[in-house]
This record gives sequence, C-alpha cells and structure tokens, in this order.
Amino acid sequence: MSLSPRPVLRSIVNSVPIIGVLLLTLALGGCSAVRLGYNNGPTLAYWWLDSYFDFDGEQSLRMRHDLQAVQDWHRKAEVPLLAQKLKELQTMAPKPVTTEQVCALVSELQTRLQVTLERVTPTIAALAPGLQSTQLEHMAQEFERRDRKWREEWMDGTVAERSQRRVKQIVERAEPFYGALEAAQLAVVRAHIASSSFDGPRQFQEMQRRHQDAIQVLRKIRSGEIAPSQAGAEIRGLLERTLKAPAPAYRHYMDQLTTESCAAMAALHNSSTPEQRSRLLLALKGYEGDARTLAAQLPDEAPPSQPQPGL
Repeated sequence: MSLSPRPVLRSIVNSVPIIGVLLLTLALGGCSAVRLGYNNGPTLAYWWLDSYFDFDGEQSLRMRHDLQAVQDWHRKAEVPLLAQKLKELQTMAPKPVTTEQVCALVSELQTRLQVTLERVTPTIAALAPGLQSTQLEHMAQEFERRDRKWREEWMDGTVAERSQRRVKQIVERAEPFYGALEAAQLAVVRAHIASSSFDGPRQFQEMQRRHQDAIQVLRKIRSGEIAPSQAGAEIRGLLERTLKAPAPAYRHYMDQLTTESCAAMAALHNSSTPEQRSRLLLALKGYEGDARTLAAQLPDEAPPSQPQPGL
C-alpha cells in the first residue's frame, strides 16, 4: 500500500483503467462484495472506457467481448498468483517490515499490472482506426474534466488544506486493514506528508503529457498517418510511456516518491499494535479466500452483469 497522494499504482490505474477494475475490486470491503465486484469487472471496465471513448454499437460489442476474454484469462492466470501473494503476506503481517520489503511488493504488483494491460492493447489498436473525430473530441473533453478534478483535489486550497486531504486519504485506506489508527500512527502519517517530495504541478504536467500523447497517437492512427498494421506497436509504445515516463528526471522523481511511500508504510505497520496486526492478518486471509474462490469459479458460473439503460 503506497502512501503518496498519487501512488504509483493508482497513477497507473487511472491512466489505463481495466487493471484497476480487475484488481482493485479485490480491495472492496466484505468477501461477497469482492467476488461480486470482480465478476462484474468487465462491465465496470467497459463503463470506465466508454466514459472516454463514447463507443458506438459495433465498438461496444467488440470491447465488451474482449474485456470478458481478458477477465477469463486473468481469472485463470493472474488470480492464483494474487492468492499466493496474499498468503505470503500473511506470514509478514505479524512481524516488522522494511522499506525494501514494501517496495519489492509494489514492484511485483507493477509487473502484474503491465502483464494484464498488455492483453488489452490489441483491442485498442483494432478500434483506433475506426474512431470518429467526435469521439476523440469527447476524450479530450473528458481528460480536461478529470484534470480539473485532480487540480481541485491536489493543487487548490492552502498547504494545510491539501495536507489534511492527503492525511484523510491515507487514513481511509489504512483503517479497513488495521482498524482505527492510534495517535502514534497518525503522527507517522503526518510526518510522511510533511516531508514528502510530492510536487503537484509537476505531476499535473506529466498527466497532461500522457493525455496529449494518447490523443496524438489515436489521431495519427485514425488519419492513416500510422498504418493499421503498425497500430499495435504504437499502442504498446503509448502504454510503455504511460507506465514509465520518457523523461529521466520524472522517473527519478517517481522513484523517490515510491521509496518515501514504502518507508512510511513500513513505519505505519511497525507502529501497529498486536490487535491491529491480527486484524490485518484476518483481512489478508479473507482476501486470499476470495481470490481462490474466484480462481476456481468458471466464467459461466459468475453472476451475470446487470445491463444498464442505454448501453
């Protein structure tokens, strides 16, 4: 769990949504909610993507079909790996942890994220030549809307207000695992915020670079400037630049943020009480059970997604 205001994993998820739906559903509270959320992952991912692309009928059918195929693969290939990782984390839960251990977990999850995302790129590449100019305009407008929301959350207001929002976010993410944080743990969180290298304008600039990159690549594919046979390679390149910024200085900055977040997470865990660690252990066991149930569940056994009006 990263403690930066825009964690590495969250940044990836917000940039490329399918993995966020497929994996972050496992962070829902309650076992039945986890399984229901995962089984409805393709529909949730479709809604997320449609908010950007505004798919037409044929595009919608292709995207829904391919998202279901990705989830079927993910259930078979990736969920068992997640279950095993959750089991391994249970051995760590009662013990102190190091910054290096937390960062190793983050790196491992990033690798699994990329593997899953690569399963989606052929679909985007296949749809890109048929996108309409109005769809790309819709995407640009959606990017602008989300940019405004991000600015309001992480750049607007006083330093104290922004810090308080960051503390609140971290506490809300930690308490489902540990229970109510105690004074010493809240002090760890506040110290992390006070010393963080987080630079809102810098991250906002990189977010806009990713948005502009995406629009430019899709426009080139649509216009024929990039041949359909090369669309797959272009979309894969776009994914790589999204996951790993081209600028070395920005990559160094993100590495620094990640290390700081790992250190803060380790400090927060190490300050937890025996009762909080027991609660964490039970939560991890529950999520492992969910993952194993999902991995064993055949696709046609999953509850069907509920159709929504107009989709």
